[in-house]
Amino acid sequence: MPSTSASAVSPAAPSALLRLRDETFDPTNLGAYNLYLLAAPSRLCVAMADVERRKFVALEEYTLPPGGLPALAEQHDVLGQRGWNAVRLAVTGRAFTLLPAPLFRAGDEAAALRLHHTPTPTETVRHTTHPGQELVNVFAADAALADWLAATHGAAGRLLHHTSAFLVGLMHQRGAAAPRRLYLSPGPQELTLVVMGQHLEYCNVFACTTAEDVVYYTILVMQELGLDPDLDEVTVWGELTPDSTVFSLLRTYVRNVRFGPRPADVQYSYRLNDVFEYRYFDLFSLHFA
Repeated sequence: MPSTSASAVSPAAPSALLRLRDETFDPTNLGAYNLYLLAAPSRLCVAMADVERRKFVALEEYTLPPGGLPALAEQHDVLGQRGWNAVRLAVTGRAFTLLPAPLFRAGDEAAALRLHHTPTPTETVRHTTHPGQELVNVFAADAALADWLAATHGAAGRLLHHTSAFLVGLMHQRGAAAPRRLYLSPGPQELTLVVMGQHLEYCNVFACTTAEDVVYYTILVMQELGLDPDLDEVTVWGELTPDSTVFSLLRTYVRNVRFGPRPADVQYSYRLNDVFEYRYFDLFSLHFA
C-alpha cells in the first residue's frame, strides 16, 4: 500500500491500518453521509460518502480487536453513532449461493444455502435481491454482527454479501455492449472470480493462500468457461500491487491482464489520491448496492 503524507492522515484510531478523511467531513452531521463497511474475519474497511455531492470523503481500514466490529465501534468516533443517511455492511466469505429470482421464496434462505454451507449456531442466513440481474444472493453472516447493525443503525442499516457489492460494481462499470470477460479480486485468504457476458455466467469465492492458488483458479475457470488466456482480457481489483508476486505470476500465464478502475459516476476526495485505484472496489461499489 502506498505511504500517505502526514497532512493526509487523521489521528490514528486503535489498530488503524489506513485512516484518510477529507477536511469537509462533518461528524456532527452524519445524516449528510452514507457509511459503507466491508467486514472480513480480522479486518474492517470503512468508506463514507457525502450524499448530496456523491463524493467519498473518507477511507479507513482497521485490524479488528477481540469482539470484532461491535468492539471496534465502541472505540471509534463515528461507527457506533446513529443518524447516518444509510449504512451498508458487506461480509466476506464463501458461505453464499446465487439463485434465479423466480426460484426463490422468502423464508427458504436456510434451505437454499444448506446445499452449499451448513449454518452454525452463531450464524444468521439472509438474502439480497438483484432486480436488474433477476438474481438472489443467499448468504450466512455472523449473527452478533447482524444484531449489532440492527440495534445500532436500525432501518438505515442493510446487510449483504461482498459478492453482491462486487456484482453491482461490475454492472455499473460495464457498458451494454461489454465483451464477455473474467474479473477477479484477491482478498484476505480468498479470491473472488466472476465471468460476465450479456448476463452473469459465473461467480465463486475460493480459499487462496498463495499466488499459485490465485493463478490456478484463474486458469481453471477460464478453461472451464471457454476463455482463452492468450486472447481474453482479465480485469483485476483487490489487494495486490503491480510488482506483487500474484500479479507477476498472472501475467506469466494470462497475456492480457489489467487493473480495473474505481467505480465511475461518483467523486473521490483528493485525500484518496495515494491509494491505488483498483483497491477497495467492492467497498466503493456499496454506493450502488
